[in-house]
Amino acid sequence: MTEFFYEYGLFAAKLGTFVFAILLIIAVSALASRRIKKSRKGHIETSKINDEIDAMRFALDAGVSDPEHFKLHLKQKHKRKKLERKTRLKKLKQAMRDGSASASDAKAKKRVFVLDFNGDIRAAAVSGLRREITAVLSMARPKDEVLVRLESRGGMVHAYGLAASQLQRIKQQEIGLTVCVDKVAASGGYMMACVADKILAAPFAILGSIGVVAQLPNFHRLLKKHDVDFELITAGEYKRTLTVFGENTDKGREKFIEDIEDIHSLFKQFVSEHRPQLEIEKVATGESWFGQRALEHELVDELTTSDEYIVKACESADVFEVKYIEKKPLPQRLGIAMQDTLDGLLLRWWERGVFTRFFS
Repeated sequence: MTEFFYEYGLFAAKLGTFVFAILLIIAVSALASRRIKKSRKGHIETSKINDEIDAMRFALDAGVSDPEHFKLHLKQKHKRKKLERKTRLKKLKQAMRDGSASASDAKAKKRVFVLDFNGDIRAAAVSGLRREITAVLSMARPKDEVLVRLESRGGMVHAYGLAASQLQRIKQQEIGLTVCVDKVAASGGYMMACVADKILAAPFAILGSIGVVAQLPNFHRLLKKHDVDFELITAGEYKRTLTVFGENTDKGREKFIEDIEDIHSLFKQFVSEHRPQLEIEKVATGESWFGQRALEHELVDELTTSDEYIVKACESADVFEVKYIEKKPLPQRLGIAMQDTLDGLLLRWWERGVFTRFFS
């Protein structure tokens, strides 16, 4: 009997320890989650692309040059940079003493701010884009430039309308805006791109698709076959036009088509206002074109990649990459990673089915 109570007590102690450990983990997780929510806001990060290119050039030079020659070259380079830094500092101090700092700023090198927009169907990246643009506009000068590397197949009308409006803020501040498309800017993506002063595209980038599409399945006949009733109660004649489970009417279809046509009309008007050189009725058919054909249709202004444009800009300007980094809790990061993996998998299979005819 004594042995039974001993074993039972030992089991109870183990169980209690296990429950305590679980409760402790839950409490720590809740506390960490609360702290993360308090510091959820992110921050702006910048990196100078000129320095990155110099670092790559330096690494390559070190690998292919004669060691003695490279050592001498490096010594001369450090001496030259030290002298340039000393001269620049002297000029800046003199400008501060003379009260002509603003004049000195006017003579400063042009700056190019590089932003990235990788759009999904919800244009979720607009959350970071709006903050990046706010940061850039807080210090950009009229002679500066904003370069947006844009990639998007389009998505929800209202979401991409907001994204395009964010780019319009740059134009309203009279800052030069260039959009570069390396892969695709279609539909809502092109709605964003057309706001720019200049659109650049890689030769085989996909552009256009100035059209609107909406589709949904209808299970009404299936439900009716199995004697399942579906009730849809609305107030307002056109609160619902087409439904997934209810019986769709000709009047509802007509209204739905009317709404789609109106959105398409607004889309065409928006593109025409920003790119008046386009024959809008010719290109607003929902078709998309590769870069070379897009240039012929004046959907783009020049064929080049973002890399080529940035390297060339570095010769005469200071080029900065600007990113808004948002802190996300671990569960959300894991969820996003899983979602990206599934999206990538589905997209690859879809592309294999749809686009293989171009290259097979």
